[in-house]
Amino acid sequence: MSSLLDRGFVIDRAVFIPSIVFLLSTVGIVLAFPEASDAAFGAMQGAIVENASWFYGLVMAILLVTSVVLAFSRVGNIRLGPDNSSPDYSLFSWLSMLFAAGVGIGLMFYGVSEPVVHFLNPPVGEGLAPGGENQAINLTMLHWGFNAWSVYALMALVLAYFSFRRGLPLTLRSAFYPILGDRIYGPIGAAIDVFAIVCTTFGISTSLGLGVEQLSTGLNYLFDVPESGGIKLAITIAIMAMAAVSVALGLDTGIKRLSEINSFLAIGLLCFVLLAGPTALILGGTLENFGFYVANLMTTSTNLFTYQETEWLGGWTIFYWGWWISWAPFVGIFIARISRGRTIREFLIGVMLAPTLFVVLWMDVFGGSAIDLIHAGETAFGEAVANNQPLGLFLFLDYLPGTFYLSLLSLVMIVIFFVTSADSGALVLNMMASGGTDETPVVQRVFWTAIIAAISATLLINGGLPALQTATIASALPFSLILLGALWGLQRSLQSDLQASFGSTPASFDTDTDVDWQSRLGSLLRTPSDNSVLTFQRETVFPALSAFASELNKNGVITDVTNLIDTDGSVVLSTEKSDESVFTYAVRLAPLGVDAPTESRGDELSLPVTGSTSATEVHLTSGSAGYCLWGLTEAQVIADVLAQFEQHRRT
Repeated sequence: MSSLLDRGFVIDRAVFIPSIVFLLSTVGIVLAFPEASDAAFGAMQGAIVENASWFYGLVMAILLVTSVVLAFSRVGNIRLGPDNSSPDYSLFSWLSMLFAAGVGIGLMFYGVSEPVVHFLNPPVGEGLAPGGENQAINLTMLHWGFNAWSVYALMALVLAYFSFRRGLPLTLRSAFYPILGDRIYGPIGAAIDVFAIVCTTFGISTSLGLGVEQLSTGLNYLFDVPESGGIKLAITIAIMAMAAVSVALGLDTGIKRLSEINSFLAIGLLCFVLLAGPTALILGGTLENFGFYVANLMTTSTNLFTYQETEWLGGWTIFYWGWWISWAPFVGIFIARISRGRTIREFLIGVMLAPTLFVVLWMDVFGGSAIDLIHAGETAFGEAVANNQPLGLFLFLDYLPGTFYLSLLSLVMIVIFFVTSADSGALVLNMMASGGTDETPVVQRVFWTAIIAAISATLLINGGLPALQTATIASALPFSLILLGALWGLQRSLQSDLQASFGSTPASFDTDTDVDWQSRLGSLLRTPSDNSVLTFQRETVFPALSAFASELNKNGVITDVTNLIDTDGSVVLSTEKSDESVFTYAVRLAPLGVDAPTESRGDELSLPVTGSTSATEVHLTSGSAGYCLWGLTEAQVIADVLAQFEQHRRT
């Protein structure tokens, strides 16, 4: 991979080039053979629904239970980052960004239509049946609630833990370090990242197709704009141009601000509909429906209608399970990127509970109000929504005061959700293609928005989106196995981290070594430059670790020192696995720079510097120790390695 300090493009060629080739080839095949592609992918999805529905149900149940167990177990106290780190973003900013990237645009599309469709066409039995309202809302909550967010939460947890706690790159390959070891840096790891890039690109492209359809439908309904291929192309280009600007501005200026704006707009729209509609009915229904949902969560999650004839399962529940799993690399990496410094308990509760509660309220307010309209005799409204789901939200707003302004506000929200999904997707794609760094040239970040726009627009106009959507969902089957394997590796690492944490004392340096304490104090008070930190790595850390490794080798402990100073700035000492567990002592550049937000870094020990890197930070086998080595002598570094190795052998 190119140097992370290079001012030019920062790419991992083993990932970037195969990804682009595979993306263009697949799109070309879908365009050249649209009917054959649609038939092939449709047959694939049919086979999955018929033969693997039970497996999807089992996987989702396992992920849900695992999330709860981890959140309330002892490992919940482990921090995603150094032990003394603090969250990068405020709670509101964090929740806004993960919600906008995860399900924002989907709620605008399905918030009215899905409960109505389930009420009119339930899995079994007749529509409009007494008690069908409760079932319709419950099924919608099932698809958008705890199950969906458990997938995102666990994928993000794996990535955040190994990146911020173990110092590995923030890409999908890092999730498999406990299984593959250093082989993640070879062809196997590159293949994993290529798989993630392809699934993410196709998933974002097809999902954004839903946004274009809804925007086109809304413009036609409000302003009589024709729903032509040219209009849809213009919408796609305009939205992706805004996404490119957001990506160019960066995470803190672009994605964060847009997500916060849309959170305020969504809360405002929700409150207005709640107060303008049958408020008492909505609130009572919300409480009743949520209680029913929680009480029957596991039963509903594993209900596959095995003994009942219905095609509903494949079109809804299995579709959603595949969709959430296939989106896990994209949303997982993005959530991990914005979650550094939070404890595992705080992370899991925040990612699963807060969005689910908002989703529950949204579906009850919009879906419950829409069903109440049908009860009031507006059956034509229900049939119109079921037959044209992108129009459902706008048809519903016709029954509220200030219809035009509410519809206009909804269009603005769809656009912003569209933009935040696209720019967060481009951010993640750029990170995976550049070895886990997002400190890349603006042109490189914008490039991925252009790729998404080109694929989405081309397939939207030529009718290839349904085939690619089916293929993306089908990819969830192999990826679910990958995710389960990653969770197994995470469990092993968390246990090791937990054992090392109990009874250990904070890291300290050997004060008995002969050192000029005035010089040491001066080093601590000076802000080092990029070159100073790299020189410290070359002239102090690398010789110290090499000397320690040499002594271990003399005593029969096979040890290597990896010098990556010229690539990512790190030096890593690791022992070979034998009867004893592997010991790793990695000195990496802490991810602090001048572009870091002022709210984000708290009281961490790592020292900020004038360039894109920072002072050194220690990462151990059992997790990040989170302290800075900057300014130590070679003898002190050796003393610190010795202390950590002794701690490792005694645990």
